[in-house]
Amino acid sequence: MLFTAPGFFLYSFFFIMPVIMGIYYSTTDWDGITKSYNFIGFDNYLKIFRTGQFTDALFFTIKYTVLLVVFTIVFGLGIAMLLNRKIKGRTFFRGIYFIPAVLSSLTVGLIFNKICYYIIPVIGKFLHIQAISQNPLADKNLAMWVILFVNLWQGLCIPTLLFLAGLQSVPTDLYDGAALDGASAWDIFRYITVPFILPVVSVVFVLTLKGGLMVFDYIKAMTEGGPGNTTRSVAMLIYKHGFTQNKYAFAIAEAIFMGLVVAAISAVQIYFTDKKKAV
Repeated sequence: MLFTAPGFFLYSFFFIMPVIMGIYYSTTDWDGITKSYNFIGFDNYLKIFRTGQFTDALFFTIKYTVLLVVFTIVFGLGIAMLLNRKIKGRTFFRGIYFIPAVLSSLTVGLIFNKICYYIIPVIGKFLHIQAISQNPLADKNLAMWVILFVNLWQGLCIPTLLFLAGLQSVPTDLYDGAALDGASAWDIFRYITVPFILPVVSVVFVLTLKGGLMVFDYIKAMTEGGPGNTTRSVAMLIYKHGFTQNKYAFAIAEAIFMGLVVAAISAVQIYFTDKKKAV
């Protein structure tokens, strides 16, 4: 108990207590600055869906998250299968591919912001491609896809590494036996690879889901939620309500609601994954 006491104290002080305080403040009208506030019950939670702002931000966030999860799992697993093969320079490519993971997401977003503003329009005009002849972040139809590309460019590293570790845990004699029995590549992947990496898929799904639903850094650095609020995520909306409009208690209520959404989706996904493994 004495050995675990420091860690338990720090965890309680920096995590459990802020969560409890946040739940309490979400039932008040506190603006985040003044010392005085009033208890208003669940009014903040009832106000969440009374305006279209949260609904629009939630729709964008869900669409962004679905695309992020699908592309991360598909491309991450595909790249991991390529890196798992015995190809020349495999170790070098593994190291190079992992470099974006050590960069700050805010820094990456700012760099691609400048690329979209200064470089892409020049390339588009030179190649006479109208779609990219101007800053794509200023286009309502392209802004989300640019942010998604940047997120995938940096965010695929960790999932790919997890998939690679999962692929290396599959016994090679199963592959050899299936090949001798005349199994096709699809059958080998479906009946051997997938069951073994299913726990890894579950982990990647939860991590990517959380990252997509709470996406903030890339949007803050690249579009600030624009153009015309078409890339404003729930996290960005919470930030603006709490730190620019002084609706601190209301922002906490929105954050708690999104936390419950993430927890519920993750719990359902883990339940079905465990059920699948049991079968």
